[in-house]
Amino acid sequence: MKNILIWVGILMIIGSCKKDPVVGDPYAYDPSPYILKIPTNLGWSSFPIPADNPLTNAGVELGKKLFFDPILSANNTQSCNSCHLQSNSFADPNKFSIGAFGDVGVRAAMPLFNLGWTDKYNFTPHHYFWDGGANDLERQAIGPIMNPIEMSNKSLFDVVARLQNHSEYPSLFRKAFGSDSITSIKLAKAIAQYERTLISSNSNWDKAERRERLRTQSEINGMIIFGTEKGDCFHCHGNLSSPFFTDFNFHNNGLDAIPKDSGLYRITGIPADIGRFKTPSLRNLSFTGPYMHDGRFSNLMEVINFYDSGTKNSPTVDPMISKNFDKGGLNLTPQDKIDLLNFLLSLNDTSFVTNPYFGFP
Repeated sequence: MKNILIWVGILMIIGSCKKDPVVGDPYAYDPSPYILKIPTNLGWSSFPIPADNPLTNAGVELGKKLFFDPILSANNTQSCNSCHLQSNSFADPNKFSIGAFGDVGVRAAMPLFNLGWTDKYNFTPHHYFWDGGANDLERQAIGPIMNPIEMSNKSLFDVVARLQNHSEYPSLFRKAFGSDSITSIKLAKAIAQYERTLISSNSNWDKAERRERLRTQSEINGMIIFGTEKGDCFHCHGNLSSPFFTDFNFHNNGLDAIPKDSGLYRITGIPADIGRFKTPSLRNLSFTGPYMHDGRFSNLMEVINFYDSGTKNSPTVDPMISKNFDKGGLNLTPQDKIDLLNFLLSLNDTSFVTNPYFGFP
């Protein structure tokens, strides 16, 4: 009996040493869902979200903080935002981005918006990056972190260790995922959650579609050029019934007779993919230059002139490009080019690049 009383006393002491749950803990696990603001008309639709990575308020906020934090780079100098600036529609105004240790990249940084619809409308295993090197947003989020030119980390273990030893991140991961334990999978999921919220849908073109403004005659003329064989833009950038202005696919658009960059071929090893690159959206073009995967064109009129008469033949050039070779190109008039440019400029969404929610936390 005496022994039993002793053990009861010991257990009472141990129990009294345990910490009571913190009432109103701001970092308690919070799975409350994040409500995406997706337009419900004009061709917009919902997009698939992975069952194992639902959008939550805590997850999106964590992903946003990580996106802007240079802690993800090997020397604490480079964040995702370093090469994806909101003011540039989350692209880089430089031809090639500069990495954490001063190395210069070899491709222009792609803009980040309306990414979730790639998972709905791209039916290949190759979804993200110019060459399709990532098949989902979670892998896309990890890519720059491990790229030797960009964030230059030698191991994801190093990145996770920095986050785990941080004064705040373990608590933020607990709030988002239910545990202080940080993993590279949770890191990728959080950034991908934030990136899925980057939706651009309020350009002058959208406003005209919603009958909130009238198009200029030049914009109307440009729309006709865009949506017909006269300009041939719609074959790769979607017809005017789609709000995305990309077919989410890969094309060799005739930049070089001998492609200097193998593009999708680097991933697939299929010769027919040499020189094929992902079709970018035409939204927010005023903010996303320079243009093409190698940033070779500094302004939009250079791009229009290229498609009008500067495309090059090659074994893998897209048929929609090569069909115009015999007639010397599109043969647009100077006014045609101005009209097409004015239509393209109507796709700018100024509210997206200035929305404080998407900016620095």
